[in-house]
Amino acid sequence: MKKLTLMIAAMLICLSAAAQQSLQSRAAVKSPEINPDKTVTFRLVAPKAVKVQVTGDFLPAGPNGQQGIADLVETDGVWAYTTEKPLDPELYFYNFLVDGLKINDPNNVHMIRDVANVFNVFLIDGGRADLYKVNDVPHGTVARVWYDSPVVGFDRRLTIYTPPGYEQNPKAKYPVFYLFHGAGGDEEARIALGRTAQIMDNLIAQGKAKPMIVVMTNENMNQEAAAGESSFGFTQPSMGASSAARTIPQGVDFVKAFPDIQKYVEKNYRTINKKSSRAVGGLSMGGFYTVSVSKEYPDTFDYMGVFSAGLSLSQDPADKAKTEQQLAVQFSKNPKLYWIAIGRTDFLYDSTKSMRAYFDEKGYPYKYYESGDGHIWRNWRIYLTEYAPLLFQD
Repeated sequence: MKKLTLMIAAMLICLSAAAQQSLQSRAAVKSPEINPDKTVTFRLVAPKAVKVQVTGDFLPAGPNGQQGIADLVETDGVWAYTTEKPLDPELYFYNFLVDGLKINDPNNVHMIRDVANVFNVFLIDGGRADLYKVNDVPHGTVARVWYDSPVVGFDRRLTIYTPPGYEQNPKAKYPVFYLFHGAGGDEEARIALGRTAQIMDNLIAQGKAKPMIVVMTNENMNQEAAAGESSFGFTQPSMGASSAARTIPQGVDFVKAFPDIQKYVEKNYRTINKKSSRAVGGLSMGGFYTVSVSKEYPDTFDYMGVFSAGLSLSQDPADKAKTEQQLAVQFSKNPKLYWIAIGRTDFLYDSTKSMRAYFDEKGYPYKYYESGDGHIWRNWRIYLTEYAPLLFQD
């Protein structure tokens, strides 16, 4: 018995020593370190590396729009780089390049997936970026739910945000905002990359946005859910066709299947079921779907938000005439808001410009918001902070 006791004690000492060593080794290298002047220092222990670099959206973009790259300098096996200037308030993404191999920062557990890429993230607080933080305010609830979609023939998944107080006020009903992702995204994109829950919590707490339900969809109709969250298991995310695909009926697309989502939400959540209490918005591909869904169902939404997208009029005369007729019907019903936003260097800037010209020609009212930068999440978070406060105010 005494021998067994001694063995257990020895094991505990070894485990404690290993844990202390692990903590000490991690504590010796802090990365990223946000300095008092808002410069940021990145560090990586890589004594055998020949070259270490950092790449991310905090660096000036390259000549073709690719992410900037900066070299780290090695001292006693520890590589380091400090930004040349203080960084503006924002949520930033980055990775390391070790002898050309992209890796994540082993000293930063905070990561976000964007399609098939995983980035480390850090936040410089202040200004608009404070809306992206978890602050000491009442919080809403984020749920992943499955709904039956008869149009596509199988169950699919949604991410749904309910505002603070939803569970505590069982008689209260709320307006609904349907929020769409871009190409390569899924029902996780807007909640993770877009910081939707944090933004909505903070806007509602500040009295800048009405309490609302936000429904984040998956517009990839042959997917059950995000990669790794469906019956296909841990599949690789893809911008295009994926092995994690179900067969859907010919001719079915997101526009035709959207009523299945609306039906589920209005049956299972306490919603105000009228046009003036429904909004839709989306980025890139989701912006194009915002145009398509809202004109296809002109009595459904009073608020439309088109982020980094535009209007594509078909070259086919019949399709073009149909689109023009649908828009005429939609605007004849006097929607409360049609909001269009784009970055000045976005590759879809001309598409947005053409959309605005067409709306101007037809006399369709809209509000326009232009930001810097291009087709990036930094803009799409900004657009949510600008668009959400405009909803359901009448």
